[in-house]
Amino acid sequence: MIDVKLLRKNPEIFYDALKKRNMEIEIIDKILDVDKEWRQLVAKVNELKAKRNEFSKLVAKAKAEKDNEKASKLIEESKKIGEEIKKIEEQEKKLEEEMQNLALNIPNIPAEDVPFGKDESENVEIRRWGEPRKFDFEPKAHWDLGPELSMMDFERGAKLSGSRFTVLYSYLARLERALIQFMLDVHTKEHGYTEVWVPQLVKREAMLWTGKLPKFEEDAYRIEKDDMFLIPTAEVPLVALHAQEILSEKDLPIKYTAYSACYRREAGSYGKDVRGMIRQHQFDKVELVWITTPERSFEDLERLTQDAERILQLLELPYRVVSLCSGDLGFVSAKTYDIEVWLPSYNSYKEISSCSNTTDFQTRRSNIRYRGSDNKLHYAHALNGSGLAVGRTLVAIVENYQNEDGSITVPKVLVPYMGVEKIEVK
Repeated sequence: MIDVKLLRKNPEIFYDALKKRNMEIEIIDKILDVDKEWRQLVAKVNELKAKRNEFSKLVAKAKAEKDNEKASKLIEESKKIGEEIKKIEEQEKKLEEEMQNLALNIPNIPAEDVPFGKDESENVEIRRWGEPRKFDFEPKAHWDLGPELSMMDFERGAKLSGSRFTVLYSYLARLERALIQFMLDVHTKEHGYTEVWVPQLVKREAMLWTGKLPKFEEDAYRIEKDDMFLIPTAEVPLVALHAQEILSEKDLPIKYTAYSACYRREAGSYGKDVRGMIRQHQFDKVELVWITTPERSFEDLERLTQDAERILQLLELPYRVVSLCSGDLGFVSAKTYDIEVWLPSYNSYKEISSCSNTTDFQTRRSNIRYRGSDNKLHYAHALNGSGLAVGRTLVAIVENYQNEDGSITVPKVLVPYMGVEKIEVK
């Protein structure tokens, strides 16, 4: 949620933000018009309330002087003022709701160091780690390797649930589970996160608090009868855990990690990455969330990103980190780093994690504040990132660790979790 007071004081900030995001700016003018009308009504109500208070004093005085006729007339006038106040307050409430609904559709303000650009083609590479493997045979895509091992089944996934669902068997099913356990172990034991088990169905409020609604309702799976939503990411319940709470500065940063299945309709993404497991309607993810202070949130974003990178380094998978440009920045994000893993099937890097600082955008919506050392209340900052997307990590292992005979070597760090060093047809 944007700061309406800041919008009122410095609308240029928001005009500039929307231009950087290649969005229309008329909505800012609309909010300012509604806000002006609302403030005029507020002033009118305050004026009428002051007038009613004066009438109350005059009524008391008339009664003290036993002038009942005058008191009755004054009471009648006071009632008329009360009715007028009620009428104006109803208009005021409608305008406030209109302003709120408009404000919910304004994205976060990009950080100053976010590169300017129109779309993903203008994202800026920050660094690379590892070198893509040079195969001495023609490598296969995971959508061929998995079925040849009889461990990845797209046809039965479609039979059960439709397109973009997959069934895993045997050692690939175990690899999915091993990756979840491995990621959680690294983040809790090495990076100091608290593991959380969260509901995968949440109320509408939780989606609204975290900026998934109203803009992305079309992309969400909704249980209509209960007006509840299957989570698109564990970021939603993890951030919403502290909604409407006042935290203590000494307890910050709070660092949470959680495994969950994630559910996305992927509305509007038809034709993108339709083969294999890259873009699924249901997928597993280990999420990282920080609740921190404004003073350190961008520094903490660097740490969170490094925590996600560490998983790929331990798995010895080559990747790169890119800073998203203003035109590719997510709705709630002020700054985002995408971590992209190398996939031989695409002969390029594909996103495996997005690490974002949402500043006070989500915390304003969810009213997450902390009491600072100055004894004043401040909005916290919320950060999130994938640590990592499990299915895409499995795909990266299958493709990068494949052997000419169709088997897959298990990364060294996963051998204790898998119990085997190689995945092959028995």
